[in-house]
Amino acid sequence: MKVKLYNETPEHRDNFLKLVGEQHFDGTLFYRVVKGFVIQGGSSDSRNAAPRRAIGYGKAINIDAEYHENCYHKRGAICAPRQPEEVNHFKMSDISQFYIVQGRKYTNEELDLIEKATNNPIKKELKRQYYLPHKEELAQLKTEDPKGFNKLLREIKDKINFHYSISDKLEFTETQRKDYTSIGGTPELDGDYTVFGEVVEGMSVINKIAAMPVDKNNRPSTDVKIKVSIVKL
Repeated sequence: MKVKLYNETPEHRDNFLKLVGEQHFDGTLFYRVVKGFVIQGGSSDSRNAAPRRAIGYGKAINIDAEYHENCYHKRGAICAPRQPEEVNHFKMSDISQFYIVQGRKYTNEELDLIEKATNNPIKKELKRQYYLPHKEELAQLKTEDPKGFNKLLREIKDKINFHYSISDKLEFTETQRKDYTSIGGTPELDGDYTVFGEVVEGMSVINKIAAMPVDKNNRPSTDVKIKVSIVKL
């Protein structure tokens, strides 16, 4: 496979190239394969791992997340995994390994549902913070001071709209929707993991790896070893 790295995510690009130069990935495995989703590899503990051994707990190299609307989980995207938010509140990336998206095609209706699943809890939390503390006051003003009611309600709505506008809400662009409905991907991961490149040649290799038999840990029954080198154009 040939992959290009994005300039929009310079920290991921530079750290990934540094690790390639140190041969960090050579000899590691694609140790987690989920057909129709992703293939994941590069973890240091996968090198020379015994058969059927669970993998993916090598020493992490964490860097800050880099989100960009032009970098999303379309088919062929190369991305950085991370630890769960319970122990990784800022969603820092583990650049010591990577995953590549195989994904599937989505309908616009499915994309709408993914947006709602992310955004509705945000709206609910903002309402809890800014509307509910004034609920009784608003009820009283509605009958006693309609102008005061409208003023306070407008202020609350403005606060909610402002904080929603700067939140981690999910809104697919027209370009993203076009790609997700035509070539496919994993849109449910957008905004949670950094995408720092894409496959430009060799998607057929990803499809072959994704089709391999796997064990209960989604590790291929036949090892798929990784070797990465830098190609200067």
